[in-house]
Amino acid sequence: MMAPAHQTLRSWISAFLLLALGACAGSGVSTSASPESELREGQIIDTATGQPVSVEQLMGRVRGQEVLYLGEEHHNRFHIDAALSLLNRLSAEGRRPVIAMEMFSWDGQPHLDRYVGGSELSRQEFLTQVGWPQNWGGPFENYEPLVAYAKSVHLPLAALNPPKSLVRLVARKGLAQARHDTDWTLWNMQDETIVDDSAYREKILQQLRACHDGGPEELYQTMYEASMVRDEGMARIIVSLIETMRAASNASAGPVVSYTGGGHIQFNLPVPKRVARRLSKDVRQMSVYMTSFEQGRLDDLHEMIAGKIADYLWLTPVGAQGIPRRCR
Repeated sequence: MMAPAHQTLRSWISAFLLLALGACAGSGVSTSASPESELREGQIIDTATGQPVSVEQLMGRVRGQEVLYLGEEHHNRFHIDAALSLLNRLSAEGRRPVIAMEMFSWDGQPHLDRYVGGSELSRQEFLTQVGWPQNWGGPFENYEPLVAYAKSVHLPLAALNPPKSLVRLVARKGLAQARHDTDWTLWNMQDETIVDDSAYREKILQQLRACHDGGPEELYQTMYEASMVRDEGMARIIVSLIETMRAASNASAGPVVSYTGGGHIQFNLPVPKRVARRLSKDVRQMSVYMTSFEQGRLDDLHEMIAGKIADYLWLTPVGAQGIPRRCR
């Protein structure tokens, strides 16, 4: 028997919120692999040249940035390890990076501050108060090393995601109606400009249709609008962190290390472009897209490089959940 329409809608929105375009992001570029290029696990590829660079060479560029975007495959511990390796190098040089994570939403920020700041809040109390099962889900152990690192070296940890209730509101009603909802003003969104960028629209709608096949066109539109709100909301937080660092005039401050699913940094469109717009393009930022290496997906990897999915492509071991889903 066919499910009622409202149940189908809820299931689509739930799937969208869980997927969050993090795992299904692909290059969308059709090109053949270059036989002379031998990709290997552990390499970091500069997509501008197609050539591998060392971690130290990468750090040479990181040092001059205000924002470093790290895009992961969700729940891949090797990506957490890569992020920690960069954070450790920054800390060893006397820098004070600010970690910003998609896995926490704005309503959890006070609890993040308390927990990372060394309060007596227990681990379980923390997870309950930030609404981990509802807002993100999955084993907290996958992301705990980043939180523990911020806690141990006293680094700020910022929640990037707009509250799930706000994103669900847009996915359900659409942006125009959501603007009149009390939840919209509750989070001071009334003065926000949600920019409908044409290149972003083409990429996100293409991936939504590929990853959620068979839905009504109006649902793709509201899911797309929810994506815009999420990415614009993340950009708002990152810009606020940048402005705070600039005001402090402290040479050791920063960079902001943004840790999200790869879909939020692909082709520098979703979040990086919105940050640049908000700062009138006066920002130093770079992106690193982390992805699992496997011989069977060399064509995909070469497409990512040719399409410049980010400034750098970091080829890591495959995570415990296997190769990410690639929607076509």
